[in-house]
Amino acid sequence: MPPSPERMTARELRASASLASIFALRMLGLFLILPVFVVHARGMPGGSDAALVGLALGMYALTQAVLHLPLGIASDRFGRKPVIVAGLLMFAAGSFYAAGAQTVMDVMFGRALQGSGAISAAVTAAIADQTRDSQRTKAMAMVGGSIGLTFALAMVAAPVLYAHVGLSGIFDLTGVLALAGVLVALFVVPSGPASADAAAHARTDAPRPRLRDALFEPDLLRLNFGIAALHAVQMATFTVLPGWLVDRAGLPLDDHWKVYLAVLLASFVAMLPAIVWGERRGRMRTVFLGSVGVLLAVALALAASPSGLVPLSLLLLGFFVAFNVLEASLPSLVSRLAPPELKGTALGVYNTTQAIGLFAGGAVGGLLLSRWGGEAVFGASAALLLLWFGIAARHRRWPVPRSAAAGGAAVSVGG
Repeated sequence: MPPSPERMTARELRASASLASIFALRMLGLFLILPVFVVHARGMPGGSDAALVGLALGMYALTQAVLHLPLGIASDRFGRKPVIVAGLLMFAAGSFYAAGAQTVMDVMFGRALQGSGAISAAVTAAIADQTRDSQRTKAMAMVGGSIGLTFALAMVAAPVLYAHVGLSGIFDLTGVLALAGVLVALFVVPSGPASADAAAHARTDAPRPRLRDALFEPDLLRLNFGIAALHAVQMATFTVLPGWLVDRAGLPLDDHWKVYLAVLLASFVAMLPAIVWGERRGRMRTVFLGSVGVLLAVALALAASPSGLVPLSLLLLGFFVAFNVLEASLPSLVSRLAPPELKGTALGVYNTTQAIGLFAGGAVGGLLLSRWGGEAVFGASAALLLLWFGIAARHRRWPVPRSAAAGGAAVSVGG
């Protein structure tokens, strides 16, 4: 009996959960630094230079932006697992180096080494290899959910860990988590592709697609712009919101984790029905554009300078519901549109633009905040989201229900 298109197989569930855990272990190591490093750096040589401290925090995004594409190509040529394991080892090496850092420059170098383990493309390509089209967005949602929960956990745990083991202990912990990820990759993640498109390619003598099929295909370009815009807005938003929660909602910094945890958990519950409905009914275009529209509405509402804990929390909830839907949908769409032989390459480009968005959002958001205030940050975010909505509306190929797809196609013109 063929597997049900409505449910994950045991292999798909195992692959998705294990690969999501690798993402989570790695991202926990990155997130644990965020709530404590700026304060700790004040006692280090170079810590009085805010620009240098910010560069140390963001350095991993720069090295990732440089290496996502080469490592994505390598995963197409040499396999997903070797690249994932090598990347985790590089991340561990950077973590252990940073644990012994005496200056902010030392931390910056350690963060650069961490970022050189740019395995996001290889991991997402491995998920695409191991899942059918009908289950891929669910699998990507598991990754997005693991990252969100990891972020919430880091916000809660980092101050406690810092009080007991200091910054060096946190970096050592990130290295240990990366090594745990190596064990998961070697002994838990299934070996070999199992998705229908990978199997079909193995049975054909079709000519290999060209690199430009992954770099310049119009719909892939639209998705790459989307992930850059999404994470630029995310980083820009969080240059402002923590300060607003203190100043406008009267919430002490030590209590912010309570808001983040409640909002993130609620957003995961709210995002799942939207994704399931969109996939089953062939309405992913509606879900996708609606989510961009929600982000635009949130940015416009924040640009109006609201105050109070309830309004800010509700806007944050709207932000994360839409963000999590898009975070799951974007890589799923990339993996479906890319030629099977260039899946890792296409996801390498995708993750490169994601890293660029992260770095640019933080840098530009901080600049706008320092010169014109938080309202300017959200006004610029709204402008970027409006541009993205117009670009996304021109996207041609969207998932359709398996029963309605001719010959089992996963995407169709229109939607």
